[in-house]
Amino acid sequence: MATTETKVASNGSAAGLSWARVCKECGQQHECLDTHLYEYQDEVDDELVCHICLQPLHRPMDTPCGHTYCFHCLSNFLKEQDFCPVDRQRLQLHQCRPSSLLVRNLLDKLTVMCPNYAECQQQMQRCELQPHLHNRCPVFKRLREEAEKRKRPSWNELKGRKGDVESSGDAKHSATVSRNSTRDQPEPGLINPAYEESEEDNTPLRSSLVAEANVVELYREEPEEELGLRIVGGKDTPLGNIVIQEIVRDSIAARDGRLAPGDHILEVNDVSLASVPHTRAITVLRQPALIRLTVMQEKGFKLRDQRSDHHPSSSTASQPSPSPHGNTSSNHNPGTVLQVTLMKSHRTEPLGIKLIRKSDESGVFILDLLSGGLAAKDGKLRNNDKVLAINGHDLRHGTPESAAQIIQASEVRVNFVVMRPAETQEEGGSSREGQHSRAARRAPEPQYFSRRSTYMKDPPGGFSSQEKTVSLKKEPRLSLGITIAGGRDCRSRLPVYITSVQPVGCLHRDGTIKRGDVLLSINGVDLTQLTYNEAVSVLKAQTAQSQVVLRVIQTLSDDSEEDTDAGNKDELDHMDDPRDDTLNWTPLWTRWLGLPSHMHWCRDIVLQKTNNESWGFSIVGGYEESHGQQPFFIKTIVPGTPAHFDGRLKCGDEIVAVNGATTVGMNNSSLIPMLKLQKNRVTLTVVSWPGSLV
Repeated sequence: MATTETKVASNGSAAGLSWARVCKECGQQHECLDTHLYEYQDEVDDELVCHICLQPLHRPMDTPCGHTYCFHCLSNFLKEQDFCPVDRQRLQLHQCRPSSLLVRNLLDKLTVMCPNYAECQQQMQRCELQPHLHNRCPVFKRLREEAEKRKRPSWNELKGRKGDVESSGDAKHSATVSRNSTRDQPEPGLINPAYEESEEDNTPLRSSLVAEANVVELYREEPEEELGLRIVGGKDTPLGNIVIQEIVRDSIAARDGRLAPGDHILEVNDVSLASVPHTRAITVLRQPALIRLTVMQEKGFKLRDQRSDHHPSSSTASQPSPSPHGNTSSNHNPGTVLQVTLMKSHRTEPLGIKLIRKSDESGVFILDLLSGGLAAKDGKLRNNDKVLAINGHDLRHGTPESAAQIIQASEVRVNFVVMRPAETQEEGGSSREGQHSRAARRAPEPQYFSRRSTYMKDPPGGFSSQEKTVSLKKEPRLSLGITIAGGRDCRSRLPVYITSVQPVGCLHRDGTIKRGDVLLSINGVDLTQLTYNEAVSVLKAQTAQSQVVLRVIQTLSDDSEEDTDAGNKDELDHMDDPRDDTLNWTPLWTRWLGLPSHMHWCRDIVLQKTNNESWGFSIVGGYEESHGQQPFFIKTIVPGTPAHFDGRLKCGDEIVAVNGATTVGMNNSSLIPMLKLQKNRVTLTVVSWPGSLV
């Protein structure tokens, strides 16, 4: 038997710990490529110890010559040598295989102590340490919160930095170009209800759509840190290009502030994304450290008067450009910036403010002012005010929790900077501001419904699905060994899907069920209409039986089949991917495209405009001779248009119907007139899948 010793100073005391340096899996401070370190509580058998690091094996790998090492230890050793460390026989990493399930289970069950044992004296099995750190350890939680506060620049720093950022771009990437000049030929299937020019004499002509090619550099302090971009598109999808669907709040990209939904990513570190499939683009975007993005950013329509064609200098872009002081384009006023100071009688006095976050907009909003509370008595703050900053802390991409912490930590004076929405115009008013204010009065909670039979269609070309059924007998106490996510109560109404298949469960031994499979039923109980908690309850109840029949559906794509050989070749490298963790794993956007139509959840989005406006989005898809029938997808949302101000449509959304009429079977010549005929109001029925997170 061997007694193991930790190779670095213990984390028992939280003093000196750094979130940037602490490992997110074992909780110890060690180099990124070094093996993980644990506080083992019992002696470990010599057969379970790595011959390189002399620690209990982690991700054990068996060599053809019969020796076993940690995956990290062996891969690092073979980068410099080409033989087995024990018997020096010729060896390459691809010849090695993961150890048996029995060995991995024995290692996972080793008892370890939380590395922060000075404040958290919990003992657990090794496989339970990572969930403990992320969900229950108070020290780990405190380190994460402190790191988020340090990374978030102050309000004054952001205001001072904005001008520097805008003027620091590379000259060759900052020229303004029209959208038409970026294309020699129109893309097949592309229709542009956003780009119609009005024939009314009293309406300024939209000569072109202003777009800029810009370079944005983002830096990851930690290799596994996400940029905070949700991505859709790729050459294997109808969208073709790689497009940013969403910026995740509190992320690197959100704090940088230069990227926006709808930006087309042209290059990453000088690697072109023009003709790459979706999965390849995700791999390129997940490079560590510095990421240099070349993006095409649309800025809105360029307006010109009929009588001033020879004076282009008088043209202006229609995109609003809010400033810290609330000054905007005359076409749209998002609101007024106000400063409000509340004085507490003592440090612990509550302000009487309820704060929320909105599903369709980042930031913190005031939901309600409690009657008799300090804020209500002061009378200057209002419901629906957006909180931009509190005591100098920028909250434009903050959370209600972080705002509450700032308020609780403040002394008697609390300084608010808020954005108040513009006053609503009277009904019947014809101003552009009035129309966009009406859009803000939509119901905050979207109403979802199952895709109707008249809306059914085949998946896009290259995407499909297959149903799988697993029937197994088991001990009633034996776990299936899966974790799940989704449910009809989650964002975008995702179906319940599998996020991991644990090596300790009976489904792992069977091998049929894979991560990403969508659950259909268990023992005949339908799981497709359930919330997350309902699905968990049903799975627990049915797992207690000795006979389990599980039905799932797996989505497939031609691109994944093309990459099969490469996937097998890089299987071991995939094990080393720091993002390959079951706590935060989410499917790629392309996984949802092959899902059968009857499992889709739709919602209606109503857009309103004046007679002379365009809707503000472009669509790709429809019937094409080369690709057959393709669904219609939102490809671009133009700044300064009704679709942009409404805020609910996203790039990558599928348009199922227009005013209740299905788009299935339509081609461009059918859908274009339908959209043009809608003068003031249109109802779009859409299916929305979350983009791939990078």
